[in-house]
Parts: sequence; C-alpha cells; structure tokens
Amino acid sequence: MKRVLLSAWLLCLAVAIMAQAKYVFFFIGDGMGPNQVLTAEMYQAALKGENGRVPLLMTQFPYSGQAATFSASDGITDSAAAGTCLASGKKTNNGMIGQTPDGAPAYSVASDLKKEGWGIGIMSTVPVDHATPASHYAHAEKRSNYYLIGTHLAESDFDFFGGGGFQRPVNKDDAAAPNLYDLCKKNGYTLVGSYAEAQKNLKKKKMLLVPQVNLDNPNKGAEALPYAIDQQEGDLNLAQIVDVAIQHLSKHDRFFMMAEGGKIDYAGHGNDGATNIQEVLDFDRAIQVAYRFYEQHPDETLIVVTADHETGGMALGNNQPLRLERLAHQKCSSDTLSDRLTALCQQYAEQLTWEQVKAFLAANTGLFGELSVAAEEEAVLQEAFSNMMRQQESLKTLYADINALAAKAKELVNYKAGLGWTTHSHTATAVPVFAVGVGAERFTGWMDNSDIAPRIYQATR
Repeated sequence: MKRVLLSAWLLCLAVAIMAQAKYVFFFIGDGMGPNQVLTAEMYQAALKGENGRVPLLMTQFPYSGQAATFSASDGITDSAAAGTCLASGKKTNNGMIGQTPDGAPAYSVASDLKKEGWGIGIMSTVPVDHATPASHYAHAEKRSNYYLIGTHLAESDFDFFGGGGFQRPVNKDDAAAPNLYDLCKKNGYTLVGSYAEAQKNLKKKKMLLVPQVNLDNPNKGAEALPYAIDQQEGDLNLAQIVDVAIQHLSKHDRFFMMAEGGKIDYAGHGNDGATNIQEVLDFDRAIQVAYRFYEQHPDETLIVVTADHETGGMALGNNQPLRLERLAHQKCSSDTLSDRLTALCQQYAEQLTWEQVKAFLAANTGLFGELSVAAEEEAVLQEAFSNMMRQQESLKTLYADINALAAKAKELVNYKAGLGWTTHSHTATAVPVFAVGVGAERFTGWMDNSDIAPRIYQATR
C-alpha cells in the first residue's frame, strides 16, 4: 500500500511539474512586509471583537515562503533595484531601472514572454512610469528619467497598462519631443480614463487606462490613484484595473500581468497605520479578482504574490496592548487630513479656535471623541496646532508634506492602537511570498528576490 501511495504521489508531482502556466498573475505589494500583512488580518479580527486574525486571501494560498530583498549596492534596496530584480531576476544598484550595475539591459520576464506571443499587462495604483511597473518594460540608469521611461512604455508593444498616468509627459529639454500620451496614441494605444470607458474598448488592440483627470490635462504630471481610505464613488481602483486587464488580455491564448499595490509603500513612508491597512486590504481585493479567474482555469493559472521591500519598520506593539480596532476611527489618510486642516486654517484664519480643531479631529480621527486624549497629549497637539498655524515643523516624507497637527494626530492614533514604526524609509526585512496554481510549489521556503522571476518563467515552460 505504501508503494502504491508513493507511486501515486510521485505521479501527481510529475504532472504538476510538467504542467505549464498559460495565465500568470504577479502581484507586488510595494512596501508590504510580513507585519503589514499580519496587521491587516488582526485589524479585521479586532473589528469583530476577536483576538486573532481574519486571513487575507493571499495568506490562504497553499504555498508560501520569504524572500530577502537586498540590492547589488546596498543591504536596503530601493524600489528601482527591487523592481528590476523581481522583473528580471537580476540584482542591480539602487536607482537603476531594467539595467545591471554595468549598464547592460536586464530584460524582464514580461519582455521575454511578449516575444513569445503572450499578452502582457502592467498596472499599479501609482503612476505607470514609477519604479516597479517601469522595471518590467524600461531600461534607464536613473529611475527619475521619467520621460525616457515613458517613451519605453509607448514603444514596448505591451498590450495593457493601467494606473496613474505619466509623471513627466512633456520633455522639458526638447520642445519638439511628443507628449507621451500622444506618443502612446501614435503607437496604437487607446487611451481611456475610467472603468466604464474601458469596458467599451475591450476589443481594442492596446489600452492605456489612467484616470480621466490625467487625460484632461495631458501636460500635467500624474499622481497616484487615491488612497483606498480616501476613495470616492467613481474613483479608479486596482481591483477594477485587474478586472479590465483580464477581459482585455483574454483574447490571447496566454497572458502575463503584473499588478502593484504601490500606495502601501506611500502609507509606510508616512507611518500611517490606518491608511496602510486599507491599502493592504485593497491589494487583497485585487488578488481576489485574479483568484476568481484561477478558479475557472485552475490547471493553467499561476498567481504569485510578494513585495519589493518593507517600508516603515512597522511593529505590532509599543509597550501597551494592541487595540487595532481604534484605527477605524481614522476616516482619511494623514495626507488628506493635512489638506483638510490646511483648508480649515484658510477658511477661519486667525479666528480658528482650538475647540473647533478638537471637533474636527473627533470627526476625522476619533481623538477627543471615541478616543480619549490625556492632558499631556492634548498639550502636544495644541503645540502642533500652533506650529501648523505658523506653517512650521511639517513632516516631509518621500511622497508627502504633512502639516504639524496632522502628523501628531496620526502619531497619536497609531500609539493608541498599539502600532510602532522605526523609520520613514525602507528596511531590509524579508518579505512574504505566496503562490497558488501551476508551478506554485516552486515558491516555498527561504529565497532571494532574484529567485522569483526565473521560477515564474520556469512555470511557463
């Protein structure tokens, strides 16, 4: 009997190894370390009054591991080097896109599969020329060469792009150079500005889906999609982009798509716990869209989820019990909180009172409302209010400039929830890897981020 079971197991293993993935989904949570994932799960449990976790879909995948993220030039990577490595399997220096340290091209799995006739889709919640998406189609010595990177997008012949638009659509050094949106149209891309509009253009050969606001003013640099916690009805989100991409790419016999939850990183740089959690949950909802496709094609689909690095050094605990449910009282990102407080200052000027501000904080963060504020804590907030009125001591992070009061209010909400942070930058923390489908067994145990792209490619052989 043992021999029969062993033979059957070996046969199943051989079939699994021989199977080839025809549809590959590669999800990258920018800045998503293991604690970002666990915090989102424990937050969901806390909302139900439970001590534990409500699993995300990604953590329920049957295969998992961890990946080290160091770059060729530093123990702590940036998104350009990490994105290049995840796209191509090649380590490079921080700041470089799609190149090895000696300047040679580092070709991505997406580029290789495109040459074989696969449909290719690249999407993100941040601009499409940002480091992670750019690593799959561009080659640049510096990640800040946005116009050059944009021309590589237009010339890539990839089938689908979605997310924020171009950060530098106009070449300021060459007035005769085309606007990148015009260059995309010239190269066969249909430009659409909403989910509904994309649904009407699914049969077009190539598509660029970016918010309508970018297309209305194509000479203005693009911004990321709104944070999940700030999104309003009609705002484009990653789950919608993935859904459109699946529909658009399904006319191909085989397709590969990379989808990035880019604003997990933004929230990590801002040490914004409530916003970070909502970005991870939003990212998981996009994975759910792909998983529904997997359920229809289980013998032909591979889904791999990982991160390029961890951001913020998120810690579950700060010398007091976890009370993650308290983060639900924060109704907007600290960026938006800062904007709203600034608007309040402009509206009332010198007549703005501390009592008015306390009411505002109660409505937007829970402080002075559901979350009690001790006298010494209020004193810190009042000092920050004074600094805000004088436009002093703002918190400058990589992607935001948050006024003094918004920064202190966000810090206090984090503290009361039991969250801690060690930095406003990246860390060398190993990142999680989750996989399901054809070839998923390759993504287990301890690995390097340079192992992931080759294993994805092997799954398609």
